[in-house]
Amino acid sequence: MISYLKGTLTLKQPPNLVVEINGVGYECQAPMSTFYQLPDTGTDVFLHTHFAVREDAHTLYAFATEQERSLFRSLIKISGVGPKLALAILSGTEPAQFVRCIQDQDIALLTSIPGVGKKTAERLTIEMRDRLQDWRFDTIKTELMSQQDRADKLMQDAIGALIALGYKPQEASRLISAVKEEYHSTEDLIRRALQATIRGGNNDNNRSINQRLLPE
Repeated sequence: MISYLKGTLTLKQPPNLVVEINGVGYECQAPMSTFYQLPDTGTDVFLHTHFAVREDAHTLYAFATEQERSLFRSLIKISGVGPKLALAILSGTEPAQFVRCIQDQDIALLTSIPGVGKKTAERLTIEMRDRLQDWRFDTIKTELMSQQDRADKLMQDAIGALIALGYKPQEASRLISAVKEEYHSTEDLIRRALQATIRGGNNDNNRSINQRLLPE
């Protein structure tokens, strides 16, 4: 089993990435929660992995943190939740937020994740509850800054990420501005903007980008 990869990041094209190690390129699929944390291509990266073997495919999945991988492995054990849906769940919510949804039985928030219907959300709250009882999350210390400076930085980071994913600068700015009042982290802003694009049926280019970002 391949437990982790440590090498040079050579490709970032959600949901696919490639890590080169000693001249060999390892192609992986990863959730957007991992892509938000990746460095620039051409730099070193360390990723936790899960290697899935099926009759028709051998697939390597990559995660920025051990928590993401652990949650992915728990999800794919649930009836009706395969790797594609597990990636979509991790792309649509942070691990800590997902755990809180399960603990609070927040069906409404779970069904806001692309690909998760009401029946799937109900199954998740029932079957995942016991699996997640012992989960703990480290407190993340952030640099103190004024509220306005923080808001500006969040918006600029989110806009930059959408541009890197293929959006035009004007469109990226419009999407982030439309949801800036509802979320308080770069990841939340990007995720909300992508979900709004899907619901709103934006142009063909943006739909094509979102189809690559969110598994079917």
